[in-house]
Amino acid sequence: MKRIGVLTSGGDSPGMNAGIRAVVRAGIHQGLEVVGIHRGYQGMIDGEMNVMGPRSVSGIINRGGTILHSARCMAFKEPEGRAQAAAQLKKHEIEGIVVIGGDGSYRGAHALYTEHGIACIGLPGTIDNDIGGTEYTIGFDTAINTAMEAIDRVRDTAAAHDRNFFVEVMGRHSGYISMITAIAGGAEEVLVPETPTDIPALVELLREGQRGGKTSMIVVVAEGDDAGNALEIAQKVANISEFKNTRVTIIGHLQRGGSPTAFDRVLASRMGVRAVEALLEGESGKMVGIRNQHMILCRLSEAWKSHTQFDPKLLNVLRILGT
Repeated sequence: MKRIGVLTSGGDSPGMNAGIRAVVRAGIHQGLEVVGIHRGYQGMIDGEMNVMGPRSVSGIINRGGTILHSARCMAFKEPEGRAQAAAQLKKHEIEGIVVIGGDGSYRGAHALYTEHGIACIGLPGTIDNDIGGTEYTIGFDTAINTAMEAIDRVRDTAAAHDRNFFVEVMGRHSGYISMITAIAGGAEEVLVPETPTDIPALVELLREGQRGGKTSMIVVVAEGDDAGNALEIAQKVANISEFKNTRVTIIGHLQRGGSPTAFDRVLASRMGVRAVEALLEGESGKMVGIRNQHMILCRLSEAWKSHTQFDPKLLNVLRILGT
């Protein structure tokens, strides 16, 4: 193997740049040429590629987002689009690629591998931490720390004005961010997609808090909760209770940006080095994960067949500590 490519796909996550840096420098260390593929699979189809050197990734380990940019590519979902992408890779003499992204990105990599024999290794880059096969994904630690800091600030205002707050965090299908953020932020309750939300029970929990002497409370809401988003849930609570003066804060995409934590930088760096090693070992159709602090390889399909979920016992921890 003489030349490999690296791309970022899907939603960005803090630490992707650290992953790019690791792939580029590890590849060069192994005597490879490393090509940066811009704008994900769309850039692969369009041939937006350039050779990267060690200086081209200088000063990016601390930056959020992705210097290679990302895009969602509908054309790549069709066989014709993937054939065009494979032709571009062959034209640029790219023999293997490292794909940094989530399970949707992995599906694309898996298709390239099975349909066109392109060697592919995935790095799990998503703030949701819901990819099977790894205990942590690149960007998760930064996202929960960003959300926790926001809740700390909200709590100051909530306490000053004796108000309840509903704080919405990202997580369309996974409550992992919500759960960890709620515990770390000392919230009274968390609402997640994995469990049904009972609005009357939520109202009663808020009343119990008041009876216990609380003058302000915080409820963390995952954006994909079955009862709706934070605004809708706050309105439903107001419709059936005395809690009419509740405030809503939506953290939103703030969680996806910003400088990655030390954990995410180190995780992405270790994974990037292992991905290059895996390609040189002849591995393909696999992703790099971390288990018990060790880098492991597993099939790409694990990413969408066995989504990681938080331990439901954490809900009990939150409710014990939130009384």
